[in-house]
Amino acid sequence: MRDLALFIVEAKSAAYVGGGGTSPPCRPASHDIGYRRGCWRYLDSYFGGTDFLGQEVVWKEDQPVWAMNYYGRILDPGLIDGAAAGAVIKEALSALYRSGRFLGGFNYSVRQYRYADESNDDINCFLGIERIYAGAKEVYRLDYHGGIVRP
Repeated sequence: MRDLALFIVEAKSAAYVGGGGTSPPCRPASHDIGYRRGCWRYLDSYFGGTDFLGQEVVWKEDQPVWAMNYYGRILDPGLIDGAAAGAVIKEALSALYRSGRFLGGFNYSVRQYRYADESNDDINCFLGIERIYAGAKEVYRLDYHGGIVRP
């Protein structure tokens, strides 16, 4: 389980947050970002842009072992747009991943925004909410859930 958690942090750091190379779409109109190391493979595949829906999957030796689904959206386009939200998320998640984890809650300030993530810290089965605030107003939200995949 420890190897899986370390690989997930490594892959997430290298993929979207790290500006990793995109892969050809695995489904019509999807945006795909993959990462590989040894027997491990990761794919983040999503649809949309400002408002988006996606899934991350990790395979070990070509068998799916972990997955996460997510839906993110801009709640107040007058206070934040997709580009600004993406920049806040990348900066905050880079700091989180440097701590060696991706679950368990996290708060981080980026310019006039506050990034807040709430989740349980169980890689086996988790549920979380990622938010961006401008002052006290929630302007962006992403709901996510996932866990271990067993045959």
